[in-house]
Order: sequence, then C-alpha cells, then structure tokens
Amino acid sequence: MSEPERTGHGRRIAVVLDTNILIATGFNPNSHAARIVGAVRAGRLRMVWCEETRRESERLLRKIPPLSWSTFADLFSEDTRRSERIDPSAHKEIPDPADRVFAALAHAAGATLITQDDHLLANRSSAAVPYLTAHEFVRFELRDDRDTRRREDPSRLTPETSSEEETG
Repeated sequence: MSEPERTGHGRRIAVVLDTNILIATGFNPNSHAARIVGAVRAGRLRMVWCEETRRESERLLRKIPPLSWSTFADLFSEDTRRSERIDPSAHKEIPDPADRVFAALAHAAGATLITQDDHLLANRSSAAVPYLTAHEFVRFELRDDRDTRRREDPSRLTPETSSEEETG
C-alpha cells in the first residue's frame, strides 16, 4: 500500500480496526472507539481492510443481536481494500488465528492496529507496527484534531432489521 495520503491537517493515518472496536462503537456511541469510527467516516483516517478481516467483522457483528452489520458495512470502502496476500502464519506468537489476520494486515499495510484484544496487545512490544487501544489512539493520534472530537452519531448505530441479517 502506498504512503499515507496528506490532508490539510497532516497525514491521513492508515488504521486496521479489530472487530472489537466496531462492537464497542455499536454499544457506546460516546466511546473512544466511536470517535475513531467517526474519524474514518469523516475521511480523517484511512481504514485498511482485507477480505478476511471484513468477513470476520461481519460474522461477529451478525452474532450480536443489538448490533447490525449494515451499520458498519460502509466502512469497508473498496478504495481502502488490500487485495494483496497477507501472511497470518508470520504471527504465530498470537494464540488466536483470527487475531493473526488483523496483525498480518496491519504489518503488510504499515498501519496502526487498534484493538482491545489482550492477546494482540500482549505482543505489541515485538510488533513492527503500533498496536494501540482505542483510548491510546485517541490520546496520542487524535488529541489535537478538533474535527475528530465529534463522536459517532447514535442514530447511525440503530440496528436495521432485514431478512438478510435475520437469516445470515
């Protein structure tokens, strides 16, 4: 993936959002996670994803009844998709194979991984890219950007019922 784009406020940071960040946003629109999702939607952050991370996020969001996949599907913009192969096997120190995919994507994209997962955070000292909690990311990366202080609009997080979600 190319060098992060430049914006009027500085660099547009590439991030990989672990599914737990989306879940936290769905449950608390005033959370640090929601602030990060709001910054992605506003174009201030560039959320990098691959088919494996999108599939895992969709699978988990569909399993949690108060949440809706359709609420977050727009974050997976085709222009930020990484289609090149990633190598999760290079991250065997991470016990959960699903977590390895997020770590491998962040490494391949040179992106910051934002997560609340203890297994990932336990390995951040040896990671080639930053692994940060939502709180840490907001504190260190979004601290001075007034435009990203806006939180996720709670009305956006209202689950939409659809026959696809009920059966999927």
